[in-house]
Amino acid sequence: MRSELLEHLRCPHCGAPLAAAGNTVSCAGGHSFDIAKQGYLSLLAGGHSYRVDTAEMVAARDAFLGAGHYAPISDALAKAARAPLPPGCVLDIGGGTGHYLRAVLDVLPDRDGIVLDLSKFAARRAAKAHARIGAVVADAWRELPVNDGAAALVLNVFAPRNGPELRRVLHPDGELVVVTPTSAHLGSLVRELDLLTVDERKDERLHQALDPYFTPLGRESVEYSLAPGRDALAQLVGMGPSAWSAKTITLPEDFKTTVSVSLTRYRPKPK
Repeated sequence: MRSELLEHLRCPHCGAPLAAAGNTVSCAGGHSFDIAKQGYLSLLAGGHSYRVDTAEMVAARDAFLGAGHYAPISDALAKAARAPLPPGCVLDIGGGTGHYLRAVLDVLPDRDGIVLDLSKFAARRAAKAHARIGAVVADAWRELPVNDGAAALVLNVFAPRNGPELRRVLHPDGELVVVTPTSAHLGSLVRELDLLTVDERKDERLHQALDPYFTPLGRESVEYSLAPGRDALAQLVGMGPSAWSAKTITLPEDFKTTVSVSLTRYRPKPK
């Protein structure tokens, strides 16, 4: 964790600024946090009551994304990030291994990036994903350990959407980019293996979560056919929430499915 990234972060207990001394980060209020030997910083303020991605799930995600199977999504995010941006970092909420943030930072050479994720296994990989990425373990459903208006751009890819906190940490002239699956996403794979389906009210819930705080600027679709092979399909199933209950992969090597997501850009509403 590079010390200059701490200017964007704050203590999860009292909100005070953070400073580094060796492998310890602390605030004036006496709260201290260790930087793990893998390079990530945990700023969890307490426990949580839901499942966290395991080492196996994160390894599957890293292998699948690293092979380029979701490259069109990364490309769409990088394109969206080229708009003029105000001062601040790029913040990836629920950013996992840092895969998507890395693609965005590659087109923004003057920006630092921060991944927030609840899984320490994901944070370990994100800390090494890019020279300008800092990885922080934090709960996206709680108050984020990020300063008001610190982010010029916030990414939210298949991740929790905490509307008021996303608005708080985003610069008034910044943008939020949200990627969500459509009802057609991985349809044949979902049917074949009886996986978790996309909520039919997902668009409605997205609107409810963000409408009080953001104005949509535009939406585009990313949709294409995918036939990555049996091993990659197993990684695809194993990297998401279906990993907890999925059947053993028994698909043919040439099995095809459809990747179908929406990318929506938002501008924060005035406070």
